[in-house]
Amino acid sequence: MNTANTHTLSVLVENSPGVLARVASLFSRRGYNIDSLAVGPTEDENISRMTIVINVDGHALDQVIQQLDKLINVISITQLDPVTSVQRELLLVKVATTPVTRSQVLETVQLFRAKVVDVAQDAVTIEATGNAEKIQALLRVLEPYGIKELVQSGLVAMSRGLKPGSISEEKR
Repeated sequence: MNTANTHTLSVLVENSPGVLARVASLFSRRGYNIDSLAVGPTEDENISRMTIVINVDGHALDQVIQQLDKLINVISITQLDPVTSVQRELLLVKVATTPVTRSQVLETVQLFRAKVVDVAQDAVTIEATGNAEKIQALLRVLEPYGIKELVQSGLVAMSRGLKPGSISEEKR
């Protein structure tokens, strides 16, 4: 992935049926791929936050933001800078272990400040949170042991400080 063209958008939307489908179809109609998408509630039960990671150049990004802003259910859009925001992903990974490799895997878990959430006779399930680089580094170290299964959340992110800078004015 070309990170120079990767952008993270925090989009506040009305918490109502069909909003996710409308946002996703906007990207699909324009031929843009969503690298990561996470949606969840906010402190206001009527509003959800979408964290969308897309890989487009500057001109296309402006078009995406303008089109998103036209959707009636979109309240505000904030482009998040990695330096001025907190960004995290969640990883659950099941790694094969033997009596010989189990202690090595457990040391790796400690090194990455991850935690073991399940232990079976032949595998260990690990939970890790962090930025994309940390998650990828952990996976590289665990790969030689045998990754049996993994699931990774989309990126969740928010601005640092009290008030985020918004690209669009609130429509509410």
